[in-house]
Amino acid sequence: MSDAELVLRSTRVITPEGTRAATVTVSAGKITAVLPYDAEVPPAARLEDVGDHVLLPGLVDTHVHVNDPGRTEWEGFWTATRAAAAGGITTLVDMPLNSLPPTTTVANLRVKQRVAADKAHVDVGFWGGALPGNVGDLRPLHDAGVFGFKAFLSPSGVDEFPHLDREQLARSLAEITGFDGLLIVHAEDPHRLAAAPQQGGPRYADFLASRPRAAEDTAIAHLVAEARRLNARVHVLHLSSADALPLIAAARAEGVRVTVETCPHYLTLTAEEVPDGASEFKCCPPIREAANQDLLWQALADGTIDCVVTDHSPSTADLKTDDFATAWGGISGLQLSLPAVWTEARRRGHGLEDVVRWMSTRTAALAGLAHKGAIEAGRDADFAVLAPDETFTVDPAGLQHRNRVTAYAGRTLYGVVKATWLRGERIVADGTFTEPRGTLLERPRPAATTERERNL
Repeated sequence: MSDAELVLRSTRVITPEGTRAATVTVSAGKITAVLPYDAEVPPAARLEDVGDHVLLPGLVDTHVHVNDPGRTEWEGFWTATRAAAAGGITTLVDMPLNSLPPTTTVANLRVKQRVAADKAHVDVGFWGGALPGNVGDLRPLHDAGVFGFKAFLSPSGVDEFPHLDREQLARSLAEITGFDGLLIVHAEDPHRLAAAPQQGGPRYADFLASRPRAAEDTAIAHLVAEARRLNARVHVLHLSSADALPLIAAARAEGVRVTVETCPHYLTLTAEEVPDGASEFKCCPPIREAANQDLLWQALADGTIDCVVTDHSPSTADLKTDDFATAWGGISGLQLSLPAVWTEARRRGHGLEDVVRWMSTRTAALAGLAHKGAIEAGRDADFAVLAPDETFTVDPAGLQHRNRVTAYAGRTLYGVVKATWLRGERIVADGTFTEPRGTLLERPRPAATTERERNL
C-alpha cells in the first residue's frame, strides 16, 4: 500500500468474491488492492471513507444513443455523459445511428471522436454500423477501434441507417466473422411487422399490437441460424419478447455464440400501466405485459439474459406526440437505470451483487473491456457510491440529459447515487460535477477475446 494515492473504505464493497467491508487502494487511476477494512492507510494517501454506503464498480452501459453531432438538439456528449455520471455509469458505448453522420465509415467515426473528445464526463467508446453496401467499411472500422457493429433487421426510423435484408445480413455477418468481430442486432422481422395491424392513434394497446412478439421471435430465430451456420458472434439487443427465450437458451446450450441484453424499461414498466397518449413510454420493441416481464426476470436469474443496458434514445419533446404511430420511439434512462433496476430487483429478492453483474461486469465483458466492470486489483478505479435504502421521487427537472422527458416521472425509486469516481477521480458528488475527464475508448487489441469474454 505504500504507493497508494487514494484509499476508499466502506462497510459494503461489492467485489467479484462478494460483498464485504473493505479498503480499496488506488494509484495512477488503477485499483492496486482490495484489503481488509481495518488496513492501515499510508500517510501520503488520501482517505475517502463512505461509511455504510455501498461501493460498487462504475456501471458500463453498452447501448446509448448520444445523437451527436447532427441531432444535438436531441442529446449530446456533454449532457448524456453528465446524466451517465449522475447515475453511477462510468463507461458508455455510443450507438452508430441518430447522429449525422452515422458511424458507418472510418471518416465518420473520426468526426464523432472529435466532437466527443472534450465533452465526455465518462469514458466513451463507439459501435460501428452495418448497412446495405458498406461491407467494405467493416474491417477498416474494426481496425480503427469500434467495439462491434450494429444492424437493424427492420426499418431503423432514420433514413440514413437502412436495415439489412436476409441476403445483406449474411454478407455482413460473414465479413465480420472473418475477423471474429461482434454483430449486435435490432431483431424484429419486417414482414411480421407489416402484417400486424397498424391503426395509429393514442391507444397504447393498438401500438403494442403493431409490434407483436412474433416479429422479435422470427428475427431472432433467423439470426441464431446464421450465427450457427457461420460460427459467428452475435448479440440480441433490447430483448422484450419472453417467447424467444427458449430458442436462445437452446442455441447457447449447443454452443452458438449468442448473447442477449434487456433494458430497465422492460424490467420495471408494464403495458398495463401505460396511459393512452403517453408516448414517453414508446420504444421499439415495445414495453409488454406484466406476465412477459416476469419471464424476463426469470431469464436474468438463470443467465439466459446476460445483461441490462439502457438503450437511452431521447428526442426533443415535440417529437413525443400523443400518436404512438408517429411519435419518436425511445426512452431516456441513463441517469435512472441503476435505481430503476435496483428498485424492482430488491422487490423480487435479488441483491446488488446481481445488479452489478448485469449492469457492469457482463456489459464490460461484452465489449471486451477487461479493465472495467469489477472492484479488483488491476481494474480502472471506477466507482459508484450508492445509498441503496434511500428513496427519491423522479422529478424531470432534476435530470441531466438534454430533453427532460421520462417515462419514470413521479415514480419513487430506491437507490441514491451519492458520488461517482472515474479512474480515481471523483467526477460527481451530491449533484456537483467536475469538468469533463472522460477518455475515448477503442476496442482492446489484439482483437482476439477470451472464451469467457465471448460467452460472458
